[in-house]
Amino acid sequence: MSTLQRAKHQAKAHPLALDAALAAAVLTCMVAGSFVEPRHPGNVSWNLRTPDPLSLVLITLGAAALVFRRRAPMTVLVLTGTVSVIESVTGDPRAPVAMSAVIALYTVASTTDRPTTWRVGLLTMTVLTGAAMSAGPLPWYAQENLAIFAWTGIGATAGDAVRSRRAFVQAIRERAERAERTREEEARRRVAEERLRIARDLHDVVAHHIALVNVQAGVAAHIMDKRPDQAKEALSHVREASRSALNELRATVGLLRQSGDPEAPTEPAPGLDRLDELTGTFRNAGLHIEVARADQDTTLPAAVDLAAYRVIQEALTNVQKHAGPQAKAEVSVVRVGPNIEITVLDDGTGEDAAPDSGGGHGLLGMRERVTALRGTLTTGPRYGGGFRVHAILPVKNRTATGEDPA
Repeated sequence: MSTLQRAKHQAKAHPLALDAALAAAVLTCMVAGSFVEPRHPGNVSWNLRTPDPLSLVLITLGAAALVFRRRAPMTVLVLTGTVSVIESVTGDPRAPVAMSAVIALYTVASTTDRPTTWRVGLLTMTVLTGAAMSAGPLPWYAQENLAIFAWTGIGATAGDAVRSRRAFVQAIRERAERAERTREEEARRRVAEERLRIARDLHDVVAHHIALVNVQAGVAAHIMDKRPDQAKEALSHVREASRSALNELRATVGLLRQSGDPEAPTEPAPGLDRLDELTGTFRNAGLHIEVARADQDTTLPAAVDLAAYRVIQEALTNVQKHAGPQAKAEVSVVRVGPNIEITVLDDGTGEDAAPDSGGGHGLLGMRERVTALRGTLTTGPRYGGGFRVHAILPVKNRTATGEDPA
């Protein structure tokens, strides 16, 4: 920290001491000026004189009042203005008592608003100059009277300029702090959204594949002794499902890597082009699925394609887990105008026919995905048994914030 910066810090920490030092300096200047008078008007030579005792008392009162200029600026201005008027009327020759009033007027102008500065400044200039011109011993046109007018105007103008600069600097500082807070809030929001998105992906991947592994492992354990060939086939499906789960987990967790990590996955996210592969894994687990597509080979944005895939994946996983062993599922993908509609139906009659009845996050995750794309999701039991999941996704997607999540 430089010497100047240390001095400013000390001045801000001890304002009363600074004002006392200023009052002492003003007192010294006024006392020195009271011993000097011009020899002739307009002449640059000077004569020494002895000031009046009243002038010295008024000088001392005006300087002492400046010690409290920050605590009570208006009161100090009234006091210094009063002693300046008394000196202008009685002093012959005059002592520069008006210097204290100029400092007080500067303080008022620098600590109040502009309308107050105009009113107080004009009043001070009028009172001091009018008293000096009308009741003083000098002619009204004397340069001392005009000097009072000029110096009071300079004090008010300088104080208003300092106040304006402080307000400008404060506004810049507040704007910078507000921008910093906005950046931090935006960063936190993006982190929360990314965390939520990764959590949804992890849930979809784990729920889907673990459900398939559980079913196939149960089948293998049941027929291991009687039909070893079918048990071996079920175990191969377990291996394929676990391998797929590991690959998708690796791709999802890889998003947490640094952008410069060369091992970060670059494979595309799954979409409806892998729908046959997805339904095939469920068929291998024993679920009867019928698929109908009427999307006319629509090319979807990456975010919409991923959301459609995840909705079907989660809906079929719920069918596998909750609809019962004899349940059948129907999957339809239809292009309707500017939207693509995904429907998954089942006729399950299992005891736990309501998905996520245990407090899971499958339906919540589906709803969050669809809502993020400004789509709609409808879920609920079907009349006569079973469950229905219906999602409407806009082909040209826009998120709630106007950004393309892809």
